[in-house]
Amino acid sequence: MTRLQPTPTRTAVVALALIALIALSGCAAGSPSSGSAGPSGSATASASVEPSIPAPESVSVQPSASASEPTESLPPFACTPSMTIASTTDRAQITDVRVGTHEGYDRAVFEFASGIPDAVIEGVLPPFYADPSGLELSVAGTAFLRVTMHGASKRSPDGAVTFGGSTSFEPGFDRLVQLIEGGDFEAVSTWYLGLDGAGCYRVLDLADPSRLVIDIEH
Repeated sequence: MTRLQPTPTRTAVVALALIALIALSGCAAGSPSSGSAGPSGSATASASVEPSIPAPESVSVQPSASASEPTESLPPFACTPSMTIASTTDRAQITDVRVGTHEGYDRAVFEFASGIPDAVIEGVLPPFYADPSGLELSVAGTAFLRVTMHGASKRSPDGAVTFGGSTSFEPGFDRLVQLIEGGDFEAVSTWYLGLDGAGCYRVLDLADPSRLVIDIEH
């Protein structure tokens, strides 16, 4: 007599199916696909984006008598017909000439390679003459200062040019109308400041770099 194998009941089949489903769910939860972009992956990516070049360090700018920077601890203006500055070197090579304006005053700057020359700043009246040609020199303005620097030149003793920039400025500031060279001959440099009306001024001898500064009060 042949025995019949017992047939699984419906309840047993359902139980086996549930067990298989639970096992598959566990595998899927424990092994995420490599292509998924979950929140943790996004956060990691954003945190890793850093600047490849560090920000430049701030540069410390020292106070100077340049056209764009006022000078600290300024002396008062003086209403005087002339001022004299003593030299700090036998030969002062002009390396730059510039003008600028600030609150309360206009400025002319003569910069030198090392040390400043003997200088006389004085009020003068036209006519003016260029040195050494002797030709009449026209200067704009209604009042005038002449700067005469002995032992100063924009050309060195061996003939090299140490300043090849402009020798005539017409900025049209509140007081300074024109700054123009009157001559550069035998180590005597002459410049004229044409002003809009007479007034007070001050003269500064500054170092690092060597500068002769003339401020005209507004």
